[in-house]
Amino acid sequence: MDDLIQYRIDVAKEKLKSAYILLEAGQYKDSIGRSYYALFSAVRAVLAKDQVDFSKHAGVIAYFQKSYIKTEIFERKYSKYLSSAFQIRNSCDYDDFYIVSKASAEEQYRKVKEMIDVIIDYLCKSEEL
Repeated sequence: MDDLIQYRIDVAKEKLKSAYILLEAGQYKDSIGRSYYALFSAVRAVLAKDQVDFSKHAGVIAYFQKSYIKTEIFERKYSKYLSSAFQIRNSCDYDDFYIVSKASAEEQYRKVKEMIDVIIDYLCKSEEL
């Protein structure tokens, strides 16, 4: 299981790096997408600790919120970060004429990076990484 957790964290870091590059290049919608998928990979790393996975994003998010936010393993603000990242990514991908500002992309990147750092710290303290 440690290999899967490490793999998902590595994927999260790679996607976060891509999000930063896209942000710097002014590709704000694509940066939003990469930052969301970075966070999604990190959250799936936490779920791998429980040997749980879901085929749909909503299932991953619901399980994380139920098992890790409501139990106060992670602060409540991270539930908002995750839900917001998911909603914004969906809008970027599926809504016509959806505009993403530099400030919005920067804010999402900052929040996602913070949450990924917290997840990595949690997994290290749990001796999973």
